[in-house]
Amino acid sequence: MKRFSLILLLQVITASLYAQCSICTKTASQMGEEAGKGFNAGVLYLAAMPFAIMGYIAFKWWKNEKQA
Repeated sequence: MKRFSLILLLQVITASLYAQCSICTKTASQMGEEAGKGFNAGVLYLAAMPFAIMGYIAFKWWKNEKQA
């Protein structure tokens, strides 16, 4: 149940996030609605890999600490 709640919470939070700096926001607003959405998706896509790597390392660390 905890796992399901965590997944649901993360999906709700990330659905409303658009991780952009002020310069990227201005550029996306000048590009138009459709291109701006694609730009937002690209920013989130590029941010996913570093977070996945950090999550994997944290999981391995947690698993190793749990065994000790």
